[in-house]
Amino acid sequence: MLACYAPVPAFLLPPRRIGWTLCLGSAVLLALLQGVVQAATPDWSGVWAMQGGTVFDLATQTGKGGSTTPGVREHPPYTPAYEAKYLANMALRDKGILPDPNSFCGIPTGFPRILNLPDVYEFAVTPQQVWIIAENGPNVLRIYTDGRAHPAPADRWPTHTGDSVGHWEGDTLVFDTLSLHSSENGRTLVDRTGLMLSEAAHVVSRMHINAAGLMEVQMTIDDQQALSAPWVVTKRFKQQDKGARVYDYACNENNRNPVDPKTGWTYTIGPDGRIIDQSATKK
Repeated sequence: MLACYAPVPAFLLPPRRIGWTLCLGSAVLLALLQGVVQAATPDWSGVWAMQGGTVFDLATQTGKGGSTTPGVREHPPYTPAYEAKYLANMALRDKGILPDPNSFCGIPTGFPRILNLPDVYEFAVTPQQVWIIAENGPNVLRIYTDGRAHPAPADRWPTHTGDSVGHWEGDTLVFDTLSLHSSENGRTLVDRTGLMLSEAAHVVSRMHINAAGLMEVQMTIDDQQALSAPWVVTKRFKQQDKGARVYDYACNENNRNPVDPKTGWTYTIGPDGRIIDQSATKK
């Protein structure tokens, strides 16, 4: 710092001293600018838990209960074709035989379902990236905030979490997600009522801490194949007590919820490795 503000005029300094002074001054300026960037990044540390059950769109829910309760459904602005697909999925759900990719250990839930999980979350924020990390795993959503754009269409391919790029508007993270797996390929659902999206799904999300201190994510979902209009869904998360921890999410011998091949019933495995429910035919 003294060299940058030396009382001796610069033209009287030896060339080597001038270079050193300018270099140190640039380093200090860079550090100050980095400090401004870091200061502008919101503090989303701690452990957070989703509010409400795992019905994805609580605002349009009809029927009482959770996502696996017969009769419970949501009302996205589906096209007639996708409304029929949803009705078919709900009929399987009501019988307890809806094939859910989450039944298989190690399969990511995908986006937007990663924001609809019953276990806790952490949000890691840096100037270059934001990570949404779910304890229910393996589930990580990476949002690039370093100014990059989506890859060119020829360089994209569908994945569970797609490709997300974002930017900050004050303390609100705005991010754009595309290149997602279609529910048609059996790799993903939106929730256990049987909600579906196509490979054309494109989601713009706005994420911030609201006035009540809750993490709020508003998703506007466009899908030219599945939806007749944009579908807006809001999820909220409450910060847990200071010092709360997130632990490993482990499966039972890589097969957490085996499916009965005769009935299609999905078993639930307890922590001791034993089945804690029976198939529909044995109830």
